[in-house]
Amino acid sequence: MKTNLKLAGCLFLAAALGIPAVAQSAGADLYKVKCQMCHGASGMAESGAGKVMKVKPVTDPDVKKMSEAQMIEAVRKGMGKMQPYKDKLTDAQIKDSVVYFRSFMK
Repeated sequence: MKTNLKLAGCLFLAAALGIPAVAQSAGADLYKVKCQMCHGASGMAESGAGKVMKVKPVTDPDVKKMSEAQMIEAVRKGMGKMQPYKDKLTDAQIKDSVVYFRSFMK
């Protein structure tokens, strides 16, 4: 019985720790395909398209003050020259990509 409880505890912990890793991996993959061309590999908008479109880097004060919800809405509806993704990505995909982008702020 004791072994079963330890095993169950380990499985629970592994599952709990694995969920964010899966979400971040999905967000990272999606970011690379849909966002990186303008926002850059590390969110610094250092790409050619990012420079031409004057995309603000993740370190810009205006970007840093945006909440996760505001960023999600910006991706959904579009912002500036960025196209809206509400009809191209699911809400979960948009959130995953925003969570990944926000990881550059740390």
